[in-house]
Amino acid sequence: MGHRTGEERGAVRRFWTRVSEPHVEPDAAALYLDLLKRTLTRTGFGEAYRPFTVSSKRRFAFPFYAALYYVLSRFGIELMERLPFDPEARARGRDRPVDAETMIGLCRLDNLQGCIEDVLRSNVAGDLIETGVWRGGSVIFMRGVLAAHGDRERQVWAADSFQGLPRPDAVHYPADRGDLHWARVELAVSQDEVKRNFERYALLDERVRFLAGWFKDTLPSAPIERIAVLRLDGDLYESTSDALRALYPKLSIGGWAIIDDYGAVAACAQAVDDYRREHGITEPIQDIDGIGVCWRRER
Repeated sequence: MGHRTGEERGAVRRFWTRVSEPHVEPDAAALYLDLLKRTLTRTGFGEAYRPFTVSSKRRFAFPFYAALYYVLSRFGIELMERLPFDPEARARGRDRPVDAETMIGLCRLDNLQGCIEDVLRSNVAGDLIETGVWRGGSVIFMRGVLAAHGDRERQVWAADSFQGLPRPDAVHYPADRGDLHWARVELAVSQDEVKRNFERYALLDERVRFLAGWFKDTLPSAPIERIAVLRLDGDLYESTSDALRALYPKLSIGGWAIIDDYGAVAACAQAVDDYRREHGITEPIQDIDGIGVCWRRER
């Protein structure tokens, strides 16, 4: 089974304790969702490769690599570099997988599964939505959880610009001043690519809905009546604030709000804290893995 972190081993022990009780057959839904999480994160797939780039530490060798790249490309050969697999970083969403559909890691996917299963058990009304979907891994998993539990009513909403993050509006949102997420081209994933990723898992159907555009333009008028699980992954103060203002009022009592970057991006945490203070939200914030947080709406 390869090397596992203590946290992964504990999760696996809990899983198999649950499914291997005497006279109880393994739960097919649990098996499916465990496999889906590990595939979406590429956990256990070992090392990966990415196109070789000349980093700042190697700039002295740029002319050599440029010439080598030119020669090899004429023969259809591309330079690649190996990325050693760190299971702890992958489990906690602290690396950026080359080909996985999500970068949030197993811990935050476990949390997402728990939140969805909680609202299903409690029959909390509403759909599921993520704002900021990247390659679509989290919303693919949302749809997978609904399928595994036989839910035939709820919809899954994928809200994204599908062209990366906006440039900071430092005039109206000073907390975003100097943020460079907009310049990271790897964060710009097209809607067509996200749809293809859904199709890879046979989970693209009429209950998967897309909201394409900047949050300030799409979310206020989104045709969503109620929300049971609200997952925000917008990084910026502006994006987080826009999503909260448009969608939190639609979150059902008993539903879950999940903030992906609360522990990693100060501007995101500030936007959440400001919104909670302005609206008198006192439900305790629960830490997930040092980065993501969540709370259950109780009033």
